Amino acid sequence: MAQKKIGKQTFQFSSVPVITSWASVVGPKEGEGPFGEQYDLVLTDSLAGEKTWEKAEQKMMQYSVELALEKRGLLPKDLDLYLAGDLLNQIICANFTARFLNTPFLGLYGACSTLAQGLCVAGILLEGGFAEKVGVSASSHHNTAERQFRTPTELGDQRPLTAQWTVTGSASFVLERVGTGIMLTHATIGKINDLGVSNAQDLGSAMAPAACDTISTHLEDLGRSEADYDLIVTGDLGFLGSNILTELLTQKGISAEKIYDCGITIYSPEQDTHAGGSGCGCSAVVLAAHLIGCLQARFYQRILFVGTGALLSQISAFQGESIPCIAHAVVLEAGRGDR
Repeated sequence: MAQKKIGKQTFQFSSVPVITSWASVVGPKEGEGPFGEQYDLVLTDSLAGEKTWEKAEQKMMQYSVELALEKRGLLPKDLDLYLAGDLLNQIICANFTARFLNTPFLGLYGACSTLAQGLCVAGILLEGGFAEKVGVSASSHHNTAERQFRTPTELGDQRPLTAQWTVTGSASFVLERVGTGIMLTHATIGKINDLGVSNAQDLGSAMAPAACDTISTHLEDLGRSEADYDLIVTGDLGFLGSNILTELLTQKGISAEKIYDCGITIYSPEQDTHAGGSGCGCSAVVLAAHLIGCLQARFYQRILFVGTGALLSQISAFQGESIPCIAHAVVLEAGRGDR
């Protein structure tokens, strides 16, 4: 039997599970960004016809998983497991979406690393033969996150330049043990990094060390270098966090030339989000709308997708605690049957 764990934190999937379907749903601001035409559905308003922002976010997640299943010609009952998470207390968007699907469900919380975490867990389940088909979803909403983690939007507080804009969006993915699609070949499970940053309005600085740790560990575990990847994708470090990551990688002798941050690319400069985008939905919708298409077309052959998460809560922030952060990574390759 081939060794499944390599080095300290990396798992290789010899059966090579594949992402066979995906879908993205975003809010109007995201639809005005660079990937506007690539999303499956752009909402006309942030309430999505609902009375609360939380219900709107749950509706986005439900739409995205319905679309991903429909594209593949599947029904919810065809999934062996559904893995999902969001930023809200008790991951209510994921819970209520799972209630609708009525499939076996594992709720996930990794803050903005949730999508990468879900892909890691899905890969392990499929590789181990515990499932044939797994659904993975992640979502966030600007207004739900502002209300829970910062200040009510009605208060109109001035945002500092270090702040990032939480993405209103959700993406879902169907992964299968056997099939045609984007190949999932490795996963690197991150560990907590906390260098003492406590400013909840500067999460990029807090998360950068975790991204550096996971990237460097992944490369060391596999005996690879950054040259073995077309892109090293980070979830939502934003402008400030990406600059810090560049410095940290350079100190380790790793070139940051191929770093691509979803938080930087999801909005155009004219949209003035300050330090960039963030949220569970940030990396999820960029992967579903843009990056997977690039792999399908073989514009990229292999990318390292690194989801970054700041694991704070309102209580820990109010009590002055520093912010523990994590990053999980998966290797995605142009797959079987792609053009």
